[in-house]
Amino acid sequence: MVEPVFDYQFRLILVGNSTVGKSSLLKYFTDGRFGESSDPTVGVDFFARLVQLTDGTKIKLQLWDTAGQERFRSITRSYYRNSVGVLLAYDICSRESFEHIPQWMSEASQHIEPHSPVFVLIGCKKDKELNRVVSQEEAQAFADFYGMNFVETSAKHGENVECAFKLLTEEIYSRVQSGEYVVQEGWDGIKAGYVRVGLKGKAGESEKVSCC
Repeated sequence: MVEPVFDYQFRLILVGNSTVGKSSLLKYFTDGRFGESSDPTVGVDFFARLVQLTDGTKIKLQLWDTAGQERFRSITRSYYRNSVGVLLAYDICSRESFEHIPQWMSEASQHIEPHSPVFVLIGCKKDKELNRVVSQEEAQAFADFYGMNFVETSAKHGENVECAFKLLTEEIYSRVQSGEYVVQEGWDGIKAGYVRVGLKGKAGESEKVSCC
């Protein structure tokens, strides 16, 4: 029996100021648990997860968590080029992190060229509502202006974490189907999947991504 391990591989990158919650978001998405860390990411961390879209398509997500500190920017910039999707993360309790989003967008667009990335705006730490300084309305207006999806998440409670990654994955897949994105030699943003021979086992299983 021949079955696909995955149909496509998408390479995604998370960017945003230090301590906004990028690592916690990825930890919950890949491990299903909250992993708050007091230590900021040094350089780049790598995660992966296999997901299944609503039409049954299996997507392997390569997830790159980047450091937000300026001293690591020369390292993280090199990871932009082969990405196709960008999660723009900010902390709803930090106006500075929200105001830096345009800068992160510009940097990602510049380094991913000539390809055009898919952006999703992610408001982290939704569980800290009492400390909120960036309203949902303001963030939604920003996302609408730039034509991107927006969702607020809580890695602590798992709220909308799956949704955030589904919005990005579904949008990339839609562009693949429309022909806007194609698999290209020398670009790892989107790669074709492969098949394996044998009965279905854990290695071939995927998790269906549910949206908010």
